[in-house]
Amino acid sequence: MYMVIYGVGLILFAAALIDIITRGEGQVRHLPKFGWIVIVILLPVVGSIIWFAVGREYGTGSALGNFGDPRRQAAAEVSQQDRLSQTERELAALDREIAFHDKQARIDRLEAELQKRRLTE
Repeated sequence: MYMVIYGVGLILFAAALIDIITRGEGQVRHLPKFGWIVIVILLPVVGSIIWFAVGREYGTGSALGNFGDPRRQAAAEVSQQDRLSQTERELAALDREIAFHDKQARIDRLEAELQKRRLTE
C-alpha cells in the first residue's frame, strides 16, 4: 500500500517538474519557473498539487505536445492565423450587411416621407 502511495507521489512530482520545465514563461503564473521548480523540489507532493492548481496557465493546448519541434508550433500558429483571418472576413461581411440594411432603411424612410408630402400637397 505504501509503495502505491509513494509511486503516485513520485509520478506526480516528475510530471510537475517536466511540465514546469517544458512550459514557456508566458504559461507560468504567480512565480518565475525557477521558483516553481524550487517549491516542487522542496515540497514534492504539495508543491506539485499547488503547481497544477494555480501555477500553470491552462490555455488552448496548441503549444502542448510539440516536443520541441518548431515546425509543429509554426503549424499551430498558422492555423490560429487562418481562424483569425476567417473571423475577420466574417466580421467584414456582417459590417457590409449592416451597412446595406441601414441604407435600405434610410431609403424606405425617405420614400415614406416623399409619399407623405405628395399626399399633403
